[in-house]
Amino acid sequence: MATKKTEPTPPTRRVEHTITHVEAQSTNQQELQHITKGNATPYRILAIVLWVLALGCEVAAILLFLGKFTIPFLKIPNVWQAVIFLALDLILLIIGSQMWKKANHMDPASKKNKLAFWLQNNLGVIVAAVAFIPFIIIALTDKNASKQDKTIAAIAAAVALAIGVLTGIDYNPVSQEDLQEAQQVITQDVYWTAGGRVYHTHEDCGALANSPMLAEGSVTAAIEAGKTRLCKFCANKDGIENVVTDEVLENAAD
Repeated sequence: MATKKTEPTPPTRRVEHTITHVEAQSTNQQELQHITKGNATPYRILAIVLWVLALGCEVAAILLFLGKFTIPFLKIPNVWQAVIFLALDLILLIIGSQMWKKANHMDPASKKNKLAFWLQNNLGVIVAAVAFIPFIIIALTDKNASKQDKTIAAIAAAVALAIGVLTGIDYNPVSQEDLQEAQQVITQDVYWTAGGRVYHTHEDCGALANSPMLAEGSVTAAIEAGKTRLCKFCANKDGIENVVTDEVLENAAD
């Protein structure tokens, strides 16, 4: 239910926008889910590919640490070669997690199945654990490695694990129910930009000041375009509650 709120809003000013009207492609929730699933699929595939490559880097790091092979041109001890692959592991993991979270916001799970909802929104955390914990165990239990090498390897993997977990968490997950509620509460046309995941109820929102090109359409059309969060400032201005919003504007172009 809409209620007036007193939270501050950013300064608004009229800017010249070129607006393109976008018609919604779906007429019911089933069609909408089919469209959003299609939008999310490339990001899910990319995330999985990157995660597989990350796990491959972990395997290489384990083999390097155990001395099963070495990379001669690096001209550094195997433990440091292993650390390099752990770094590659982390980079691939982080990018994959961001792709997975973007897909989840385009095609969210339902809260009705709590386990499936949790798994889908925390898969990046699970992959992070798989990508580093086995290496930590092997490094600490290897009887042939020196104490110094064990310490270097374990610390590097532990730091990478912490970063991977923190970047894999979706701190503001979206559910199918959130999107359905937004469709019911917001009946007027909304505005959005090509980037980001946020839509706006006001063309003159300060967050759109640097965005000359806008799309306009129903909330359904915005969701189909991958915009799953109402701008917090627009929500405050309209007194809209119980609709998922961006906690902070990701950038001025959202």
